[in-house]
Amino acid sequence: MEKILVSACLLGQPVRYNGKAFSFKNHLLGVWQKEGRIVSLCPEMASGFPVPRPSAEIEFLREGSDILAGSSQVFEDNGDDVTALFVEGAQIALDVAIANNCRFALLTDGSPSCGSTFIYDGTFNNVQKQGAGVVAALLVENGIRVFSQRNIGELADALKRLSHK
Repeated sequence: MEKILVSACLLGQPVRYNGKAFSFKNHLLGVWQKEGRIVSLCPEMASGFPVPRPSAEIEFLREGSDILAGSSQVFEDNGDDVTALFVEGAQIALDVAIANNCRFALLTDGSPSCGSTFIYDGTFNNVQKQGAGVVAALLVENGIRVFSQRNIGELADALKRLSHK
């Protein structure tokens, strides 16, 4: 059975920077939990961030792959450089995914860690840009398919295709 690494906040855990969960309801999460497919993780909590914490964004117009390449940084809205903790969280997420044989991940879009289709542009003005966060970039680099919560149907389709092989 294929396992799925899932952002803990999507499962109702209050681990986001503001101390809240992400309000995401989808029957597939319940089905997958009952099947034992879900491996829950908040990479930011795993790397030592507190809850609540200052919001963070990847440097202006950069993205997760730039962080992994060492050519960019992640800053909190107070100016603190938290790049090392984001990289550590990404490595923990990859290690957990590998240890649990996860070939897929369902991650919270917009996050500087988990965003897979968009993140924020680094200005702290709530401006979205196309791109991936640090965790999403590292998982993809290592062959794990990443889906945002808005693409949960595509993940379900990918799981069905595998089960029919």
